[in-house]
Amino acid sequence: MLRPMAEEPIAFLRASPRPAARTASWGGAPDVRFERLELDRILRLYGRMVAAGEWRDYAIDFLEDRAVFSVFRRASEAPLFTIEKRPELQLRQGQYVVLTTTGHVLKRGHELAQVLKLFDRKLIKAV
Repeated sequence: MLRPMAEEPIAFLRASPRPAARTASWGGAPDVRFERLELDRILRLYGRMVAAGEWRDYAIDFLEDRAVFSVFRRASEAPLFTIEKRPELQLRQGQYVVLTTTGHVLKRGHELAQVLKLFDRKLIKAV
């Protein structure tokens, strides 16, 4: 014979709040990151250059002082270009910079859209 269950209230516990996304490196200093809109703009440019046959691979690095988007013609080579975000230069020369493989500055500016216009000329030549 089955016994009736005891009438105990069921306690619903609230879940603990989600932990914040990790934004610090192992050393504890915050890393520099591309924001979503910045990365979207860079990846749209990357897609157009891949379609034109100019670029083939990319890499993203988040360092303590800068965020780097590197573009490769082949994965085994050195990057053709690097697009960097350096927030400490925001009030001086601009936080966005495009560098060549040898480290020469091709374009620097305060707005990412203006800096990436450098590649529009290359894209027109490629098409």
